[in-house]
Amino acid sequence: MSLFHAVAWVDHHSAQILQFDASQVIAQQVRAHVHYTRQHGSSVRSEHEFFGEVCDAMAGITEVLVAGSYTAQADFRHYVEKHRPEVAGRIVGWETVGHLGNGELVALVRRYFSVHAGMATPMKAG
Repeated sequence: MSLFHAVAWVDHHSAQILQFDASQVIAQQVRAHVHYTRQHGSSVRSEHEFFGEVCDAMAGITEVLVAGSYTAQADFRHYVEKHRPEVAGRIVGWETVGHLGNGELVALVRRYFSVHAGMATPMKAG
């Protein structure tokens, strides 16, 4: 099931993607796969695989706010713009934040969409 809005909290080891509407939140976790090899550049390939899985997890979501540390966002943004331009077009903003709980992430993104884009569905009070 895909909902209209989502927040993706990304670092270099995991990503939390929360899709939501006015009444529900669907959480999905993506973890990086660490490949221990002596081959040159293997960490770059591992990061690309991870970022690719994060992009795959955002399939069908119309608008995504990406949150996380500045460095993780910059690396993810570079990957998305270079390798996944269709995903880049659905990312509506970037917020630098520390690790937040699911409720805090949903509150952040609801504020973001209400201020910057307006929610497509009315939010319930309280």
